Amino acid sequence: MHEPAMSTAAPKQSTGKRSQIRWLMVVLVALATAIAYIDRANLSVASDSMQQELQFSDELKGVMLSSFFWTYAIFQLPGGWLVDRYGPRALYAIAVVWWSIGTAATALTRGFAGVIGCRLVLGVGEAPVQSANARVVSEWFPRKERAFASSIFDTGSEFGSALSVPLVTLLIALVGWRGSFVVTGALGLVWVVAWLLIYRSPRKQKWANQAEVDYIEQGGGRTEEKELGDAGKQPMKWRDLFRYSTTWALVAGYTCRGVIIYFFITWYPDFLVNQQGFSLLELGLFGAIPGLAAMVANWLGGLFSDWLVRRGTPLAMARKIPLVIGMVGASTIALASIAPNPAWALVFLTLSYCSAAVSTGALLSLPADVAPTPRNVASLTGVQNFGSQLGGIIGPIVIGFLLGTGQFAYVWPLVFAGAMCVLGAFFYAFVVQVKPLDEQRPMF
Repeated sequence: MHEPAMSTAAPKQSTGKRSQIRWLMVVLVALATAIAYIDRANLSVASDSMQQELQFSDELKGVMLSSFFWTYAIFQLPGGWLVDRYGPRALYAIAVVWWSIGTAATALTRGFAGVIGCRLVLGVGEAPVQSANARVVSEWFPRKERAFASSIFDTGSEFGSALSVPLVTLLIALVGWRGSFVVTGALGLVWVVAWLLIYRSPRKQKWANQAEVDYIEQGGGRTEEKELGDAGKQPMKWRDLFRYSTTWALVAGYTCRGVIIYFFITWYPDFLVNQQGFSLLELGLFGAIPGLAAMVANWLGGLFSDWLVRRGTPLAMARKIPLVIGMVGASTIALASIAPNPAWALVFLTLSYCSAAVSTGALLSLPADVAPTPRNVASLTGVQNFGSQLGGIIGPIVIGFLLGTGQFAYVWPLVFAGAMCVLGAFFYAFVVQVKPLDEQRPMF
């Protein structure tokens, strides 16, 4: 069950020096996110070995690789609601155990259907991750540190994706593809033990002294004990969240951003090889440049948003400035289609990906900024993240259709991706209101 409104923990000792336990909490969720992406990417690395043994076609292989997203997208909405209902500590532990079992069980499969079943289980388990991460950051961080903290946990996804290839390749060489799923599944179970031993809300975490708790709560940290106990605010009903234009704009903006993010996950290698003439060696040497640069840009964007808050910039502007700049900057992907040579194409792609990354910290902070109470943060995050999955579904399909017309190669696909970035900037600039929903006028 969720934590009670008033903390029953003994009063904390106030010392002159503030503790820094909140950074341990965000590192914990960043590690969980990295493990989630390792488990998610395990199949991509192991699929060739699996195909040789289980004897399925390339067409079925494509279905198998996409199956994770079926349940992952659908369960974004209930996943966020469950985190708000039962709290991040319990739900995160249950989710990681669930997906770790799904990952390890892949080792027992004897055919295509069994692999699909395990991937569907994995999608259900990983669906609450982003919502739980946002809830943890909203509880443990004041507004002026929230965007950078969000950038830290989001970097876990990039780190996990990068680590998965060498890690799983090594595991397959040592213990085979079945053993690789067992080992990566076990990583999550080890994390759960550490999580249950360490994680508590700020008022209940003994390692956090009173000075740190006061710093968090006085800076706008969304601790449930404070808001329910001191102000008596009750969470808004889940269905009522959709009465506000801001909620719909969060979905629409993230859908637009999802188009460009999923381009780099899906069509990006094909563009470099078939449009720009990269060899496989060149793809391996230079193809990682946009992603690596985006990791740095992610952190810088979060720091920039928090710096604006600290210098007294209104919260709405501190979030919207990096959001709008980042989304408009990401539209430079369109220039890659008319670049004079491959080097310039890679420059425009890197600029685009880095710009999108600059918006990440502010974007992931929005649910905590607009939630009426702490117990609406995860629900709004799940709703917002559902938009990202819509972009992941829509973008690759539209780009594939435009390529299929045979007109101007990648020109129209990348113009489409750039236009979606500008559209996303419009939603963040003019529709999203960065204040609690119960202070906004509902649409109906």
